[in-house]
Amino acid sequence: MFSFFPREFFEPPADQVAPVLLGHYLIRNTAAGPCGGPIVEAEAYVTNDPACHAFIGETPRNRAMWGRPGHAYVYLIYGFHFCVNVVCRPAGVAEAILIRAIEPEFGISRMKARRKMVAVQNLTSGPGKLCSALRIDRSLDGTDLCDPKSELWIARNPAAPQLVEKFGPVSSGPRIGITRAADWPLRFFLVNAPSLSRRLRRGKSLTSVQERGL
Repeated sequence: MFSFFPREFFEPPADQVAPVLLGHYLIRNTAAGPCGGPIVEAEAYVTNDPACHAFIGETPRNRAMWGRPGHAYVYLIYGFHFCVNVVCRPAGVAEAILIRAIEPEFGISRMKARRKMVAVQNLTSGPGKLCSALRIDRSLDGTDLCDPKSELWIARNPAAPQLVEKFGPVSSGPRIGITRAADWPLRFFLVNAPSLSRRLRRGKSLTSVQERGL
């Protein structure tokens, strides 16, 4: 049903991979079947980026970032919420993409049960929410996202162009929930996606991916 991305897809810089990733699937394999949906919002964290976890060097917490591209980097924030990232660049460079939101598409009833809610629009509209809905935690840190047999992986969506056309355009803007380099326009998202973690405020001007030359 799904096809995987080759590891080379994740070798370019995170700010180049992130907008291309929109519309493709984040999938959580479970015994009851897959859960997930297309990615509609992602943030890039790049080399020499003071907001990037790798900026301080390699630690036990961020070790997955320094490994091969196409693996998961999962961390805990506020002592309660998990966040899932896609590692980019060759081993030793340490860049990543934070998956901020997906559109729930399959396994929705199981995601609702985990989050104890029925409003689909709020089910996966944030990095902590989607990790809760998909049951992603530190046990999945380092998971190979290029392997369809993994518990967590990223799959090609053959309908990605149509989904981008439906919910687009793809735009970029400042990142959310950080204090350092917060104004860097490395948050990429489909402007009209229902499950965005933060809606576009009226009158707010953003930069399209085409304008950025990506």
